[in-house]
Amino acid sequence: MTTRTRTLGSTGPQVSALGLGCMGMSALYGDADRAESIATIHAALEAGVTLLDTGDFYGVGHNELLIGQALRSASAARREQALVSVKFGALRDPDGGWSGYDGRPAAVKNFAAYSLQRLGVDHIDVYRIARLDPAVPIEETVGAIAELVEKGYVRHVGLSEVGAETIRRAAATAPIADLQIEYSLISRGIEAEILPTTRELGIGITAYGVLSRGLISGHVTSDRPLAANDFRAHLPRFQGENLQHNLNLVEALRKIAEQKGASVAQIAIAWVLSRGEDIVPLVGARTRERLAESLGALDVTLDAADLAAIEEAVPPGAAAGDRYDAAQMAHVER
Repeated sequence: MTTRTRTLGSTGPQVSALGLGCMGMSALYGDADRAESIATIHAALEAGVTLLDTGDFYGVGHNELLIGQALRSASAARREQALVSVKFGALRDPDGGWSGYDGRPAAVKNFAAYSLQRLGVDHIDVYRIARLDPAVPIEETVGAIAELVEKGYVRHVGLSEVGAETIRRAAATAPIADLQIEYSLISRGIEAEILPTTRELGIGITAYGVLSRGLISGHVTSDRPLAANDFRAHLPRFQGENLQHNLNLVEALRKIAEQKGASVAQIAIAWVLSRGEDIVPLVGARTRERLAESLGALDVTLDAADLAAIEEAVPPGAAAGDRYDAAQMAHVER
């Protein structure tokens, strides 16, 4: 049972030390098994995981419907403990394309109405725009979420993938519970400015991509084919020489994991856990087997010597390739 908890910043709720990111159950990682996805959500709740993360655009609403079904079929006690974090604002088209982001106040409230219906809940615990809408001041977007908080439809305001200046402007508008942003052994860009800013302002971090989309899980090999509907095939870190370079880093990490009697994935997750009590890693497990492995990270203790060895094996900036392609990185504040 996972009994450890953390608090999302100074204004957010208390959550489990690990959260479950549900995106891969609906989109971007190839075909998923609906029954296994729901069973995995149930297993996470039974293990004490409380934070479920989704986006209204994951599978164009599929992921919220999936979580809604999982919550309805869970026991009353487990359903009550679940806290749902939702990202909104990404615009899709029927061909599966992406059309930017919409952070207008009217759009914020519209997105929320649909999410509440799909999830089958009367409130969303943490609500955030997935990426900054460059045409709309963050104050307006956050202000609209704050109005939803006042009306009881949202409990806490969050942010996602924004830089230090935007964080400050948002925090001056309304209390911010946490920032969701990529953070892992090979994605450490937040350490220079963003993390010091959130800590100064009492804002928590929910870290996604802690296994870099499986790249540093220990389960990816250079000869493993990716499905046509698996977006990792288009990511720079999974291509050509970049992939081999990054897998060499994983092998260096594997030696440390073996000495600790842990898996590579557990070491990578434990490293993120070690970065501070204000950081809650999201694990993207799509099956009960992978969930169990991820939860095992809670039993891994990294001492100073372990952390030094990990830093030597995978130093900052060691990864080859960017975390997204150029078009996607254009929407990310650094």
